Amino acid sequence: MSMNFRQRLLNGESLVGTFCAIPHPAATEMVASAGFDFLCLDSEHAAIDRETAENMLRAASVWSIPALVRVAGNTPELIGAALDGGAAGVLVPRVNTAEEARAAVDASRYPPHGSRGAGPGRASSYGGGLSGYLGSANDDIVVAVQIESVEAVQHVAEIAAVEGLDMLFIGPGDLSVSLGATGGTEHDTKSLQDAISSVVEIAKQLSQNIGLFRLSTDDVAHWADLGVSLFIVSSESMMMMAFMSDTASKAQSNLKKY
Repeated sequence: MSMNFRQRLLNGESLVGTFCAIPHPAATEMVASAGFDFLCLDSEHAAIDRETAENMLRAASVWSIPALVRVAGNTPELIGAALDGGAAGVLVPRVNTAEEARAAVDASRYPPHGSRGAGPGRASSYGGGLSGYLGSANDDIVVAVQIESVEAVQHVAEIAAVEGLDMLFIGPGDLSVSLGATGGTEHDTKSLQDAISSVVEIAKQLSQNIGLFRLSTDDVAHWADLGVSLFIVSSESMMMMAFMSDTASKAQSNLKKY
């Protein structure tokens, strides 16, 4: 029997996924067919509501690809909705303290390890498989929190030690804003790299799994060597924009020859 996604993560397997930001199941189905290890539906920054997210989760399941949901906030209602819809786990943004991390775990786990409410959602075959789902969900669901502020970096050891937390995921974009390192200077780049490196090192010392967002695949090997095991690379919308811009530019350039 093949390992589920959480088992692969906890075993330290190298995993590569991408964000899905286009709020349509057809787009998700195409991304799911591309060969990623997993997807992450972005309901924090994209126009993905609960119904749309559930349809996108259905599309991912066509290709048997596990899909996390980055929820819009750290609330039991948002986390429960994502998991009831069949998500393989949640990515919780803007977690700055151990208390906030414990709240995310609590909302994601059924008693006695949390307080997630049991209901007849898609994940439990609309109630038909509720008993089996209740028995396996705590072992199968991934709970990851985003480290994306100076405050979170300062508290990373306490966050990493929270029982039931499966992964720290570093968000370089918001972290660079929090650091005041958005000017593109060499100093800004170093400040961000140093902050990421410190999070990775502390997480490694505490045997906590580490994920990282990258705009491209250019330096994933570097971060993997340092201990990052999971990468979310770009998003389908960002890749589409880059490809379209490149295609338009090349076509216009070639037409200038005539």
